[in-house]
Parts: sequence; structure tokens; C-alpha cells
Amino acid sequence: MLTFDSSQRTIDSTGAFLIGELERLDQNINLPLTSYTYSRDIQFREDVSIADDISSFTRSGFAAPGGAVPNGKNWLSKEGTALANMEIDISKVGYALNLWGMELGWTLPELQAAAQVGRPIDSQKHDGMILKWNMDCDEQVYIGDTDIKAAGLANLPVVTPMNAPVTWAAATSPDQIRASVNAILSQAWANSAYSMIPTDLLIPPTQFGILVNTIVSTAGNQSLLTYLQTNTLTYAQYGRPLNIRPVKWLIGRGVNNTDRAVAYTNDKKFVRWPMVPLQTVPVQYRGISQMVTYFGKLGAVEPVYPETLLYMDGI
Repeated sequence: MLTFDSSQRTIDSTGAFLIGELERLDQNINLPLTSYTYSRDIQFREDVSIADDISSFTRSGFAAPGGAVPNGKNWLSKEGTALANMEIDISKVGYALNLWGMELGWTLPELQAAAQVGRPIDSQKHDGMILKWNMDCDEQVYIGDTDIKAAGLANLPVVTPMNAPVTWAAATSPDQIRASVNAILSQAWANSAYSMIPTDLLIPPTQFGILVNTIVSTAGNQSLLTYLQTNTLTYAQYGRPLNIRPVKWLIGRGVNNTDRAVAYTNDKKFVRWPMVPLQTVPVQYRGISQMVTYFGKLGAVEPVYPETLLYMDGI
């Protein structure tokens, strides 16, 4: 916390400062400048609870042999007695739910002193704790955590990245960038056996700025960003714009520290994130101190259908 005490005699814990007669101190509380976008880019799995240690799901596979021809259709004859049977294989995938917690504490004199100067220490510590929670959630969603060996939306090991046809900053025409976007959408579509075209595209902020600043209309009234939203495979197939959004975590996230794009569908049917919201316990008194504990659980991103996701490096 910044102070205005030239003699260094301040009480940082309560936010009380020694202020000169000709000094005008702004009473507004300016919190650290940060941003997080995880709640925008992924849907939460809400059925997990604080009692769960693992979040899991199953994948089902089917085997349906044909009739007279094993790889053919299930034709029957009137005299036939041997019928093909449906085979099913169910595999389970599980990810750990890790406990997150923080304790806030202050003494009663500190609380009274902070209230007297108009900068309540309890609410500021709570704001700081919420900020830390959101920053940790943001990192967990996009890149996971190496300590607990969890991957995020931008570095899932089950997704094999493809190389960009051209670096966007070096593109000589908007068509090259449009072809690059359609290439990742088309390859993801093929990977899913042409079942699903990604509806969302995450790119680094620099490349997002290129799309905004590049004009595609001779009239100068349409940027490449708005053009791509309605002139890609996603719009042609589903009649809905491609959602293109900037994400800071994609800078240098690709192979050889190149910038990465992530094509996926922001739907919990395809990919989701289990998270148990923060909970608290009643205030505990220890002498003249008050302690409050907050806790929740953070899981790992669950790629239910990893074939619907695709990375493009070198954009």
C-alpha cells in the first residue's frame, strides 16, 4: 500500500497515514489493476460438491457388426436365426478436485482504527481474497497447474496442434488470415468426423488487434473481425457468428513459444470446468483477533469430446 509519510511512521495494517496540512488525499480505494475472463470462455460443471475429491465422466463406444457381411448392414433373411448383437465399451475419465483456501484475520483495535479512517480492513482483505480466487481460477481454466499436473483449455495434451499457414502479422492480404481461420475450423470439423464445427475461437490480444485494425471493405466500414464472424464455416453451417475473443494466456503458448489459437465449442457437452464456489465458516475469535476462513475446490478442464478442439500455432 502506498503511504504519504516521509518519516515512514505509518500503520499499514489499518490504512492510517500521517498527512500534511497542505496535502489532499484521495479517499477512493484503488485496488490492483487486473482482468480475468475464465467465466466468459468456459461453462462450469455445477454438480460437484465440497465433499467430492474427483470429478469424472464416462465415454461410451459402440461396436455394431453387420449381418452376413461383418462390415455391412444388418440384413436378415426369413430363415435366419443368428442375429448380430450390439457391443458397448464404457471408459471412465477422472480429474482431481483440489481444495483451495485462505484465512483472513485482523485484531479488534485494527478493525476499529480502520473504520475510523474510512478504510475498513475487513472488506479490503475480502476484496483481495476474491481477486486472488479469480486470478487462480483464470489460470486454472486456461493453462492448468504444473504442481498438480492439471492442463487447461489452451494446453490439453490430448489435442495435437496444427501449424498456421501464415503468421498473421506478416499476412499480405485479409484473405490469408481468413484462410487460416477456416483451416483450423475445417481441420477440427474433420477431426470430429464432420460432426461439429467449432463455434468459438480464442486468440492472443495482438492478433485480435490485427483483426480489428484490418479493413476488408473498400468503403472502409468493415473490419476483418466483423467480416470473419459471418464469413467462415461456422456461420455457413449453423447460421451463427463465430465468437472470436482475445485471451492473454495464449501469448507464446504454442510450440517453440509461438502464439496459439484455440478453436472449440463453448458448451458443457463438449468441454467444461468443475468448480465448487467459495464457502466460509463462522468468525472465530482468538483473544482480540478475528479470523475468517474461506474455501472452495478447483478441478481441471474436462474435454468430454477432445476431437472438437484444435490448436493452431504460429499465428
